[in-house]
Amino acid sequence: MKTGLSGKTPATVITGFLGAGKTTLIRSLLEQAAGRRLALIINEFGDVGIDGEILRACGDPTCTEDDVIELANGCLCCTVADDFVPAIEKLLARPQPPEHIIIETSGLALPKPLVQAFHWPAIKTRVTVDGVVAVVDAAAAAEGRFAPDPAALAAQAAQIAVAAGQLDHETPVEEVFEDQLLCADLIVVNKTDLVDAADLAKVEELIRSAMAEGGVTRDAKILRASNGKVDPMVLLGVGAAAEDDLAARPSHHDEEEGHDHDDFTSFVVELGPQPDPAALATTLERVAATHGVLRLKGFIDVPGKPMRLLVQGVGTRIQTHFDRFWKADEPRRSRLVVIGETGLDRDAVVAALQ
Repeated sequence: MKTGLSGKTPATVITGFLGAGKTTLIRSLLEQAAGRRLALIINEFGDVGIDGEILRACGDPTCTEDDVIELANGCLCCTVADDFVPAIEKLLARPQPPEHIIIETSGLALPKPLVQAFHWPAIKTRVTVDGVVAVVDAAAAAEGRFAPDPAALAAQAAQIAVAAGQLDHETPVEEVFEDQLLCADLIVVNKTDLVDAADLAKVEELIRSAMAEGGVTRDAKILRASNGKVDPMVLLGVGAAAEDDLAARPSHHDEEEGHDHDDFTSFVVELGPQPDPAALATTLERVAATHGVLRLKGFIDVPGKPMRLLVQGVGTRIQTHFDRFWKADEPRRSRLVVIGETGLDRDAVVAALQ
């Protein structure tokens, strides 16, 4: 993608709740890069970079080690000065700077503070937010994970707020989900292969209701996708200049001095070799159901197999597949990142998994 008419390098912010399929979408973009110089900034909630490692394993010549900057153990919306701005400057200083920068936020990140960061003097005249893309897990939304059904949502909107004229949102999960939608220029309803037509219609109505309730007047287009496959010309070429349109991107946290993630927790569980992937998946489903785990992801050593097993869990929905061969100098470790709401019993989860 070429530098825009403004002379600035375009950047696309890809947001979406835990497990929505952001990394899968980015991997699909890389596969369709057609020689364009893309650079990635990957941010994760937690101190183990699973998503960056998945993207490095894609084998695509357009995605080298130097093209991926991984910012783990934090949230970009909270570490702008220390992490994000220096990462952008590093990419722009390369002999052949990227033609387009793709930024994958943590699944718990609020995109608006990140978009605001593009006003920092060091990058304001050099980079523009071409668009904010929110990825939605159709199956999780249809299950009611982020909000009640549209009728219930409308009933809630009709109520007078408790104290300050604001809606009484039920969970931190819902607030993060809605903030991601309210900042978006494009909304990709992903994993449509996991829902039927009725549920898909319900999810899209839920999205429209949340946008209307939040006061968004911008026409954010809704795209449907399976396995993150979307035409890159649609995603990378919006021309929104989102950093100049902040007032039209409301947030539940606009009145706050800062933003933290005290509502959520993350930890890593070390496991031994796992000879039976199916039995492991069953265990993970049971643990997620028992303890209310939001997200599980990691790599597993299966004895006798030359490839590592990638585990991806959203709630009780667990998926596994072998993603690449173990490298000769790479320790075969089994590690899982566990993410849940604050109060998640870490000791009980670790004991159940080990």
